[in-house]
Amino acid sequence: MKVNEIVIPLEAEVVVDGNMSEQTLKGGYSGDLLSDCIANAGEGSVWVTIHSHPNIVAVAVLVGILCIVITNFQEIDPQTVEKARKERVTLLRTPLTSYQAVAVLAGRGIPGTKKHV
Repeated sequence: MKVNEIVIPLEAEVVVDGNMSEQTLKGGYSGDLLSDCIANAGEGSVWVTIHSHPNIVAVAVLVGILCIVITNFQEIDPQTVEKARKERVTLLRTPLTSYQAVAVLAGRGIPGTKKHV
């Protein structure tokens, strides 16, 4: 599934389009602990989080995450937006809770991912 195909189901605002019509999602990850995301999220994932600070983009680049979904319609730090543009990481914002967003993504067939140890 292409990243742009999750925008409408998530009722999301596209904050940064990191070439989402060309990127194919391999899975999803949900969590708010950055170190856990680094350790467990898979490359090519969509990441559902409540965080909106610039460090989330650094984590996404490190792991190879294609899209970050910020839930609860959190305000997003302008530095986060600029960093996402620079790094070409898609950034979406949804009014849904993290739980609701994950349910939507799972319902669309996006599997949870975890790195194998």
